[in-house]
Amino acid sequence: MDIRSQIAMVFHLDKCIGCHTCSIACKNIWTDRKGAEYMWWNNVETKPGTGYPNKWEDQSVYKGGWIKSGDSVQLKGMDRKSTMANLFHNPHMPLMDDYYEPWTYDYANLFEAPAGDDQPTARPISLVTGEPMDIKTGPNWDDDLGGSPDYARQDVNMHDLTPAEREAMFQLERMTMFYLPRICNHCLNAACVAACPSGAIYKRGEDGIVLINQNKCRSWRMCVTACPYKKSYYNWNNGKSEKCLLCYPRLETGQAPACMHTCVGRIRYLGVLLYDADRIKEIASCDEKELVAKQMDIYLDPFDELVQQAARENGVADSTLESASKSPVWKFVKEWGIALPLHPEYRTMPNLFYVPPLLPAIADTSGGTYETTSASLWGGIESSRVPMQYMANLFTAGDTMKIREVLKKLMAVRIHRRGVTVGDLNEDECKQAFAETGLDADMADAIFRLTSLPKFNERFVIPDAHREEATELLENTADIKGNTGFGTINTPQRI
Repeated sequence: MDIRSQIAMVFHLDKCIGCHTCSIACKNIWTDRKGAEYMWWNNVETKPGTGYPNKWEDQSVYKGGWIKSGDSVQLKGMDRKSTMANLFHNPHMPLMDDYYEPWTYDYANLFEAPAGDDQPTARPISLVTGEPMDIKTGPNWDDDLGGSPDYARQDVNMHDLTPAEREAMFQLERMTMFYLPRICNHCLNAACVAACPSGAIYKRGEDGIVLINQNKCRSWRMCVTACPYKKSYYNWNNGKSEKCLLCYPRLETGQAPACMHTCVGRIRYLGVLLYDADRIKEIASCDEKELVAKQMDIYLDPFDELVQQAARENGVADSTLESASKSPVWKFVKEWGIALPLHPEYRTMPNLFYVPPLLPAIADTSGGTYETTSASLWGGIESSRVPMQYMANLFTAGDTMKIREVLKKLMAVRIHRRGVTVGDLNEDECKQAFAETGLDADMADAIFRLTSLPKFNERFVIPDAHREEATELLENTADIKGNTGFGTINTPQRI
């Protein structure tokens, strides 16, 4: 076994209020500069909707991620021959219009315009060309518009819904939406790392964070195409690719990433997972229906003594093992099994997991009329306003049974806590909910506690960075190169 540690995240979608505080925090720290105006390393999308960039999930256009090839995988639409052919013209590259052309306003005209009969205006000015422009779209153009014909109806996750299911989502009585925050997933099988011709993108050995070495980047932009989540961006000003770096300078000083620290809804969790790197190829190339289950299998029990011993032999620090044993991500993903990866069919094995939302339910009676009441306090998950297949297309590669299992667990917790705090539910209803999900009262209370009442250090369990080891490695590298200074040495790239 090749046991390694990976920083992983969980986003609880039932708690996201769509305030975009996370996006602004990230923008103010990392992308508030020339060439990065259109970049949102963290963005919050409304679902159903087309997202940012426009229709980023449509890999028939963008050719991101991996596809199964025999007993292995290959980049979708990017073999060695096509990569070389597309170096200077890539037909699968998203255009700026797929994101949006960033702009500001000519505020000076409001104050300096001469007196006249007309009201002066602040015309929009392009931040790219400096010329006046007409605003056509923006990073959250479809925000909150779950029923908009221009965006929600174009959501590619509806591709295998029946016409009746699609239309029902946009009937006024059934209309609903939820928010999907996204950052770089820091995948185990990162397509951006494999696609880079210059080897500028690498995965840190100590914590699995995917970074770009700016000194090696040659602006080929293959990472932009290869990433199916479109979380690698091209800075048109300095000619380098850039991406979310999970605020690793903050992590190395024991602080949570900016987007997580500022999250108003407290939907975000961060912790360490241990995984067996020897199984990446096997799992990434398995049948699509097995992807979710097998990805969960790659994460190992941090309490297992054999796993701990193998991890120590592979250089994983004891402090990291301790953090793994306290990780909230381990609990959501493995212990409770209620957090799922986004689009596992891309085969990148993402390390950002989502707890699906329990959306409002509505019962279809007869004659096409809808009834908002139900026999129990809550309607069943089968009567959710968003079809089960839609949620499955997002989180389980189309497996509705897996989505149903997760939602039933979440509903069981809700039923149990109602019985505890109010006491107005039939005891048999609580027992039936537990029987269907395999939960018990203690586990339901633990889920409720970490979901609703967690302390800061319970949401973010950050391992020690061991700066002394990195310093020693730099010093040894300097001695080997005959260089006594640090100025010409790049950050260590341990794969």
